[in-house]
Amino acid sequence: MPINFEAALGIHDQALAIHSRRAEILANNIVNADTPGFKARDVNFGEILSSQMKQRVRLSATNSRHISTSANTLAGESLQYRVPLQPSLDGNTVDLQMEQAEYAKNALRFQSSLTFLNGKFQGLRKAIKGE
Repeated sequence: MPINFEAALGIHDQALAIHSRRAEILANNIVNADTPGFKARDVNFGEILSSQMKQRVRLSATNSRHISTSANTLAGESLQYRVPLQPSLDGNTVDLQMEQAEYAKNALRFQSSLTFLNGKFQGLRKAIKGE
């Protein structure tokens, strides 16, 4: 019987991709903290993950020429502007401390998903070897 990786890995493979994309966005905010007029942006992690999970629903194919319903893109990603707590005079909306804190939280969540996936792969490896 073949291994169903979607069932074995859960949502963590998609979570890694979303966390990676969010890290790029947050890093861009941090880099532009001193750019006049720059507007800080972010994505809604839960919204994107929910969209990804809905895309995982597979339809049964009755013909070998049917198109697959799976997608590997971050569908549903929509950048949202942050509402600044204290806007600057130059129009920049980046709150450096908040962006750094969000970046750190995102990195921690990325590492958690990576650790979980590593454990799953070790378990699958042991199962394949018959240990």
